Amino acid sequence: MHTVPHSPTAGVYPATRDYVHALEVRDAGRLVFVSGTMGLDPDGVPGATLDEQLVLIWSNLRAILAAADMTVDNIVRLTSYLRDASYATANAKARVEALGGRLVPTTAIVAETLESTWLVEIEVIAAG
Repeated sequence: MHTVPHSPTAGVYPATRDYVHALEVRDAGRLVFVSGTMGLDPDGVPGATLDEQLVLIWSNLRAILAAADMTVDNIVRLTSYLRDASYATANAKARVEALGGRLVPTTAIVAETLESTWLVEIEVIAAG
């Protein structure tokens, strides 16, 4: 699989350092669509803090992707659902760290989660 980022500078607002407008995926043989994943431990208990939940989310995503013989390096699209807009900076920091600085198209949406203790939910698309 080969990816090509696209962030044009003419006719559209500029991309930020941790964001790319589009990512072209070439020669991918498989796609994996991962459901919204919460910061829950193996017993289904949410982390007590936003940071704990972000650590759990990324751990859960790694486990889910591993079941499909993929890693976070295969992520080509990511959507975050934040219970509060003030979570955006911590969420972006966790994403950048988890992806090793690799840029993928992302969207963050402020939404009411199904459970008030779920502070962030992240869904991804992976290709390989």
